[in-house]
Order: sequence, then structure tokens, then C-alpha cells
Amino acid sequence: MSASSPRPVSSRNSPACRIGMRAVLQRVSRASVAVGGKTVSSIGKGMLVLVGFHRDDAESDMEYIARKILSARIFDDVNGVMNLSVGDVSGEILLVSQFTLYGDARKGKRPSYSDAMAPDAAIEFYKLFTDKCRAEYGKVESGVFGAMMDVSLVNSGPVTILLDSAKIF
Repeated sequence: MSASSPRPVSSRNSPACRIGMRAVLQRVSRASVAVGGKTVSSIGKGMLVLVGFHRDDAESDMEYIARKILSARIFDDVNGVMNLSVGDVSGEILLVSQFTLYGDARKGKRPSYSDAMAPDAAIEFYKLFTDKCRAEYGKVESGVFGAMMDVSLVNSGPVTILLDSAKIF
């Protein structure tokens, strides 16, 4: 294709434009989740991970994101280089479900969440994902699915990484 040729346009549902499970990793000194003014989970040094599920996600998406979270080398080694994983630093993980990672605000003023997994399916997917992360790395806490949560964190760095199982970013 020459530089002047238009790029091919993919439909949103084509494999080239597949949307996957999303996660936002934040390296933290500490983080917590409160519901109704009561702290329900908290961690020290580690990662706060916001996770969102697409309506078409499968177990392979969950496995990819879990593997990326657990292997992400975002902690400093003795030379100050981000070269260590959460396990390498004996850190903790706090998982928080967040359907708004699929908010599409390209049209109008109110985001559409039609790409997010339906709540009944998403709660089961969140439980499976949390169980998978705990089975592979024991130091995992979680928020309360579907609750109005107050999430507090001290982002260390700051370091924030975006993940998508379809590898669009």
C-alpha cells in the first residue's frame, strides 16, 4: 500500500478491531476500598488493578490479563530500573471491578456502556478472575462487585499501565 492510499477501514466487530478485557495497573505505596464508609480491603506496597470485562470476553482474555498483571516488571530493582514484578517485591494486589473502562464517549455527552459485559455475567467473570489471580499469587484482595466504592490510593512513581487482552494498547 502506498503512502497516499487510504487505510482499510475495519468494522468494529472484525477480528482486526476486536475489543478485549481491560485493566489499569497502578503501582501503589498503599490502596484501599471502602463501602458505606467502612474499609472492606486494603493493601500496602503493590498494585491497584481496575478491571473491566467486555461482553465477548472469554477465559483466554482472563488468562492473558492475569499473566500480564503478575509478570509486569514495574517495580524498581537496586539500580532504580523498573525490572521487578509484584512477586519479586512481595507486594500485594487489589482488584477492583470497573465497568466504566468500557465507557464510550465519542457521541453525545453521556458515555455508552454497551460494550461492557452484562452485570450477571460480569460478577461471575470477576469471581473467576479473582480466584485465578489468588491461585497464582496469594496476596490478592478485592473490591465489592457492583457496590459504590470509595477507592483510595497513593500512586508510587506515578506508574500507570494500560492492558487490553486484544492488544489494542
